Amino acid sequence: MEFKKFLPWIIGIGTILIIVQWYINVTNGAVEVDQAVKKEWGNVETTYQRRNDLIGNLVNTVKGAADFEKSTLTAVIEARAKATSITVDPTNATAEQLAAFNSAQSGVSSSLSKLLVSVERYPELKTNENFLKLQDELASTENQILTARTRFNESVEVYNIYVLKNPRKLVLSDYKEKALFKAVSGAEKPVEVKF
Repeated sequence: MEFKKFLPWIIGIGTILIIVQWYINVTNGAVEVDQAVKKEWGNVETTYQRRNDLIGNLVNTVKGAADFEKSTLTAVIEARAKATSITVDPTNATAEQLAAFNSAQSGVSSSLSKLLVSVERYPELKTNENFLKLQDELASTENQILTARTRFNESVEVYNIYVLKNPRKLVLSDYKEKALFKAVSGAEKPVEVKF
């Protein structure tokens, strides 16, 4: 008889404990996926920083060719400066911020491509061991950038699915959908190669 008297209290307290435990699990899960996105963004920034560091070394190596086009070097230096001035906070990354970041990085890629094409006219550079090593490292870094961006998008996808699914989104209103990296405008068009 005494047990039946406390049964509603036991059920009520048990229900409350289950809800509290669910809430804790949901918020802890959100923290985990949010931290994964931040980590992957850090990896993206690290690979772009590696490219920027290599570009500095490449520019200094190319400057050694006395008659090399100064305008090409200036374009690379300016694009690199612009790219390093744009920062993105992964906790509040918007599509617009990522587009601006992507556009600046695209400018670096474009000016760097022009630099590498113009090097073809300088046989002493094409045989320079430091230049060849830097060129190989840049190619490797571009692959690392692709990998880092892909992993960032994968972590954003996991995060977005986690915070946007019902019923979790009811308690995770502070966690907003994050933007994915997208290709720069015009990337879908084939590249025209001229010799």
